[in-house]
Amino acid sequence: MNGIFSSMISGSMSSWMLAQAAADAVLESPDVLQQLKAVLETDFSTAMMIRVVTRWVPSLLAALLVFLAGRVLSRVVTRMIDQAARTARMDETLARFVGNVASIGMLMVACIASLGCLGVDTTSMSAVLVASGFAIGMALQGSLSNVASGVLLVFFRPFRVGDLIEVNSVQGKVVEIQIFNTLLLSPDNVRIVLPNVSITSGMIRNLSAEPTRRIDLVIGCSYNDSLRDVRALLEQIVASEPKILATPAPVIAVLELAESSVNFVVRPWVNSADYHTVKFSLTEKIKLGFDERGLTIPFPSRDVFVHHSGGAMSIPILDAAAAAAA
Repeated sequence: MNGIFSSMISGSMSSWMLAQAAADAVLESPDVLQQLKAVLETDFSTAMMIRVVTRWVPSLLAALLVFLAGRVLSRVVTRMIDQAARTARMDETLARFVGNVASIGMLMVACIASLGCLGVDTTSMSAVLVASGFAIGMALQGSLSNVASGVLLVFFRPFRVGDLIEVNSVQGKVVEIQIFNTLLLSPDNVRIVLPNVSITSGMIRNLSAEPTRRIDLVIGCSYNDSLRDVRALLEQIVASEPKILATPAPVIAVLELAESSVNFVVRPWVNSADYHTVKFSLTEKIKLGFDERGLTIPFPSRDVFVHHSGGAMSIPILDAAAAAAA
């Protein structure tokens, strides 16, 4: 019996050793190793791709769709506000400001909803948002001041869209009042962006708020000219301009006896839309009228007197200048 068991054990050991040797021989073959490596890499890449696709692609698509829907909805809401403002005859400045605020608010909601689709816990972010909002608010004091100034401009309305204003030596037509900035269009068609806080903190000149404006011209004539002739010419030129208003009556008067001229003021009233046209026309007609009548528009000058004692220490240059003056 013992011999039988011994022979069985020895046979099993021999078979296992033979199988192990065969397996080692197969694994030591370079072709087999390369095929096994390729199979493992293929299976690993495919499995990873399947897991990534099944886990993240639906969430990414949902987040993208939510954001695009929010963006489209913000545009629709802005158009609806614009149409409602036109129907209710709301001020254009206020309508555009409300539309900008609504659009930004809708985009913020869309961003938060998109983060929720990606699995971000938006409720737990509230405390972080509050803290970060406080920090951002401290860092963006200037921007928040611009927002507050924009609200003041909209509700107190020192000017409206379409008005011609002058702020901080900058002149332009108001195009739009945004949350942070006010857009102007200069007379030479240059877009100007002014921070709202710089407008509310400075002096605002609304050049088109009133229906009429006064033109202020200062015209100088020589002391040798007849003041009556100059006044008559100025009155004739003002009377010949059809766009000058009869009421209030134009003012033509002697302003001052200046160093080198007698200065007249010419102050006619015109409609605000005709201000620059009439001003340019009057300036040209006055110069042409002075030339035709031989009147003089003087420029600053100085008389130089050279005193020569006639002694031996005379200076040749001064002597020549005195001879030329004589």
